[in-house]
Amino acid sequence: MPMSHAELEARLVAAFPDSEIVLTDLVGDNDHWRARIVSPAFKGLPRVRQHQLVNRALADVLGGTLHALALETAAPTE
Repeated sequence: MPMSHAELEARLVAAFPDSEIVLTDLVGDNDHWRARIVSPAFKGLPRVRQHQLVNRALADVLGGTLHALALETAAPTE
């Protein structure tokens, strides 16, 4: 069963409060998402570590309910 926009957004907001999150359904099936997350939690971290934090927050659904997720992460600019 695919993951809805609302469910994915709620999980990311819970994991990364005070972040700018933009989700795009890549093929219109609620199964292939792109997430752009700009979060203070990423400040000073390399991109690999940022992606690891997102993957950890979604570990229980990645590869199952959430089939594919393309990530674009960044810390806010000062």
